[in-house]
Amino acid sequence: MLITLFLSLITLMITMVIMFIASILSKKTIMDREKNSPYECGFDPNGSARLPFSLRFFLIAVIFLIFDVEITLLLPIASIMNITNIFSWLLTSISFLIILLLGLYYEWYQGALSWSE
Repeated sequence: MLITLFLSLITLMITMVIMFIASILSKKTIMDREKNSPYECGFDPNGSARLPFSLRFFLIAVIFLIFDVEITLLLPIASIMNITNIFSWLLTSISFLIILLLGLYYEWYQGALSWSE
């Protein structure tokens, strides 16, 4: 038990020394106005660097990712049809598709798929 504690202490000390040396070596010693300013063809920036972001687009992108992952889960279903029992395969496939369609209809009902607003 004492050896484990001693080795943990040595590991912690070595880690702290390495982090301290890295922080000292990574400091920039030369502060230049040109290097500290953002690059925009040599001119000072006119506007904000942050652009407005459409929340509707973000919601559509998240929905796309969710359904894309579900499609990748559907791909192996066709390849295991010959290996498994047809009743369990059919029950699993239909239940998965029903859950997928219920999620799609829910998103449609909530208005998350309409671009006109």
